[in-house]
Amino acid sequence: MIADTSDPSLWSRALKAATLFAVDPIGTGGVVLRGPTGPARDRWLSFMRGTLSASTPIRRIPSTIAEGRLLGGLDLAGTLKAGRTIAERGVLAEANGGVVIVTMAERMGSTMAAHLGAVVDTGEATIERDGIARRLPARIGIVALDEGIDDECSPSALLDRLAFHIDLGGVAMGEEVARDSADIANARSRLAGVTVAEDIVPVICEACIVLGISSLRAPLLTLRAARALAALAGRLSVSQEDTAEAAALVLAPRATTLPAERDADQPDDGESRVETDSPGDVDASQDLLRDSVIDAAQAAIPAGLLRQLRLVEGGRRQSRSAGQAGALKTSLRKGRPAGVRQGEPRAGARLNIIETLRAAAPWQPLRQRARATAGSQEIRIEIRRDDFRITRRKQREETTTIFVVDASGSAALHRLAEVKGAVELLLAECYVRRDRVALIAFRGRSAELVLPPTRSLARAKRSLAGLPGGGGTPLATALETAAMLADGVRRRGQTPIVVLLTDGRANVARDGRGGREQASADALAAARVIRIAGFPTLFVDASPQPHPSAQRLATEMAARYLALPHADAGTLSRAVQSHSSWRVVEGAGGTKNSVV
Repeated sequence: MIADTSDPSLWSRALKAATLFAVDPIGTGGVVLRGPTGPARDRWLSFMRGTLSASTPIRRIPSTIAEGRLLGGLDLAGTLKAGRTIAERGVLAEANGGVVIVTMAERMGSTMAAHLGAVVDTGEATIERDGIARRLPARIGIVALDEGIDDECSPSALLDRLAFHIDLGGVAMGEEVARDSADIANARSRLAGVTVAEDIVPVICEACIVLGISSLRAPLLTLRAARALAALAGRLSVSQEDTAEAAALVLAPRATTLPAERDADQPDDGESRVETDSPGDVDASQDLLRDSVIDAAQAAIPAGLLRQLRLVEGGRRQSRSAGQAGALKTSLRKGRPAGVRQGEPRAGARLNIIETLRAAAPWQPLRQRARATAGSQEIRIEIRRDDFRITRRKQREETTTIFVVDASGSAALHRLAEVKGAVELLLAECYVRRDRVALIAFRGRSAELVLPPTRSLARAKRSLAGLPGGGGTPLATALETAAMLADGVRRRGQTPIVVLLTDGRANVARDGRGGREQASADALAAARVIRIAGFPTLFVDASPQPHPSAQRLATEMAARYLALPHADAGTLSRAVQSHSSWRVVEGAGGTKNSVV
């Protein structure tokens, strides 16, 4: 994204992107406008509308628009009134030749992003639903308004197809240089005749490689922006300046690395080739063009952007707290609507009247003819059992984080104080999210459920503060206790997450007798039970020096292994938070949770 706060060139660059989008809205795909609602965004949108012709259709849609309204489908009222199938045009078809403004694009679902991407690629809105199969022209440009915070962003499938990525967060607004609408109209008419020299294409592709851009659409969008710049300037061929400016607008926001980071240890081959007596000056001029394009793109990369990109990529899809929302589950009564399915309104399922009528509407002519042939009484609408549609709902399960803390002699000697501090910090994080927490401590010959699943932070802190240390390490008993508690949590419809903090060196067997060999075998057997059950598990090795036995135990549990040989309570807490990311997978035995 184009981002900074005080550079006045960013505002002029944002307006230039709006102008180029007006020249070729379909070829450039569109604009991602990131930033909160405010004067800067309003002024940019007003400027963009002013550059478009008065006849250009503009449609504003939410990111949660229904699929039927987006693409088109069955006109239910018209169909029921006319007694035959009547199709309605979707918003994308209505905006053919114009612009679609999508609000709150950061909340856009993958289905809508796929539909918009297909329309941008093909220029058609395909309808295959409700007994209707049609292809309608939908050549549009998209303006995606992204109000995301931190790592929230629009779907990558949409970002990749839109040429201009603009970030207006805190940008200092400057003066607007008004352009005559006639100039933009002339540029549109001139655009088809603009040509691109053969040596420009490999230069743009090489710039993408140097800037760490892997998308194949990026060089194509850069070429389209360069052609729009040439048409706007009244030229019929793309110049070196057009290519450099297009690279600054299109490639700079997509850059993931700086040229200096790749070429710092390599000699400048471009200068050496210029000074040699190579056949002709073609190579030298192409090197100069390449350098100018890369330099322009590099100059347009705001300071600190690449560091932010690395942080986002390193932590993308990861929870900022010790856990994450529970697994998604379907329900007939509770939760948010998640589509419909064929079925009968029984056992609490609710009939979706609109979708039931929509399913029955295409069959009305056939059913009316059948009734007329059979001599039956004519009815307005005939609905059969197969037409019933019920609403599917989905909701997230409540999360219960089970902390299994090693309070044995070895842990007490080395890390019990740090572990207590880290668990207390993690408990506070769980309290903020209103998750339930449970605490199991194991020492001596047994494992004790110190704190049953609760939301009481004060109670959890008291239980943790009074936790004694010393004795053997009955790891197998602790794992069995954690597995039983997690199974009970799952049976209550919640998502269990097990966080095990230990050095992994068991020396007390399941039957309470000492012996490291038998204790390790029992611990591995208990770990396999957790793996088979599919409980999300994080193994934090809190020993001073990581040992292979702990890694083997984590592997048997299918747990994420995290070794922290030197860390205080804060470091341990942050490490657990950054590594605790869970997902739901579908297994042979049903839906299970596993660690990402």
